[in-house]
Amino acid sequence: MISSLKGQLIYLEPTFCIVECSGVGFRCYISSKTLGAMPKVGEQVQLFTYMSVKEDAIDLYGFNDMNDLSCFKLITSVSGVGPKIGIALLSTFNAEQISMYIASNDPKSLTAASGVGLKLSQRIILELKDKVASIPVANNSDVIAVTTANSNSYSKEAVSALVALGYSQSEASLAVGKCPQDLPVEQLIKEALKLLVRMV
Repeated sequence: MISSLKGQLIYLEPTFCIVECSGVGFRCYISSKTLGAMPKVGEQVQLFTYMSVKEDAIDLYGFNDMNDLSCFKLITSVSGVGPKIGIALLSTFNAEQISMYIASNDPKSLTAASGVGLKLSQRIILELKDKVASIPVANNSDVIAVTTANSNSYSKEAVSALVALGYSQSEASLAVGKCPQDLPVEQLIKEALKLLVRMV
């Protein structure tokens, strides 16, 4: 198993790169985020990698961030989700955003990634909602807030009301989760709306 590459970047395209290590060039598929963090061709680079082994191919997927690699592994553990979908999701969102969408049961937002339809998005959330805490993020305070908003009936009612007003499931869950959880529904909605106005 190849877990990382460190060497000279000798070729770069939007979807893959080639890293030369001790005279051997490794082709590595990358996300848009990793592409943006890549050095110039000819310079040194280090990538954390996942090796996909199939009957007809052995492919490497590289990330400049270990959190993204961990998130990629978790996403591709979902039945019917391959590396291409994992790369598409991590090209559109960061690990924290993916965690938040899963925690807030927001399949619609995930469909913004190429190749991710509503049914697939719902399956990802269904299979990962109990594992969302294991997705490493730099700052999980927002994910905790979203999880909190889903923990009691008052909060769920407030989230539903905000969604009816046109906010996304994740926006509503995040705002409600950051409010004191002992407030009545009406007050929760008012406080969450104040936060949402500031978030715009």
